Amino acid sequence: MIGFIVFGLVVGALARLIKPGKQNLGLLATLLLGLAGSVIGGVIASLLGTGNIFELNFLGAVVAIIAAVLLVGTAEAISGRSKSSR
Repeated sequence: MIGFIVFGLVVGALARLIKPGKQNLGLLATLLLGLAGSVIGGVIASLLGTGNIFELNFLGAVVAIIAAVLLVGTAEAISGRSKSSR
């Protein structure tokens, strides 16, 4: 479980590095989005038959990073919208 959390943090950090521009997300948001991306990546890799959701494999890691990049973009868009509506 601790490895899953650490991997989620790494995925979140990689997603923020890959996504261009400055993101106004804290460490907790990065961790949560990375964990969500890791779960999505694990589920998709599991559905494709490459392993268990908690196993670290290449396809799951790639999908997790892509999902986290999309989640970071979505979170950024939502937070930008809420700040501009004030």
